[in-house]
Amino acid sequence: MDFRKRARKLHDRKLALQKTENGIISTGAGTMDDLDRYIDRRKKRSKSFARSFDRGYRDFKIGAILKLAREQSGLTQDAVARKLNTKKTAISRIENHAEDIKLSTIERFAHAVGKEIKLQVV
Repeated sequence: MDFRKRARKLHDRKLALQKTENGIISTGAGTMDDLDRYIDRRKKRSKSFARSFDRGYRDFKIGAILKLAREQSGLTQDAVARKLNTKKTAISRIENHAEDIKLSTIERFAHAVGKEIKLQVV
């Protein structure tokens, strides 16, 4: 099983996606559990694991947030694909493999599901 699939499987239960009052999707903060401690130990032992994990988790989180926004809007992948003049497979790829996704694509997707994106640099 490749890294992204493992990260998705491990974090599906952890990622608390919440919709705030103003319709913006954000990730919730959770407590540290055994999985978090394991990941922290692996990151400390291996810089390449840390880089790979962070990159894969970031990509997974973007896709999960977009999928949640679509579902909350009551739209299917087919409906979003029609709005974006693309195919359902492209929407699935965005939601499940959001690596190297353009900001303009995220903006178009959000607009298609009636949302807006809010970018924050911290």
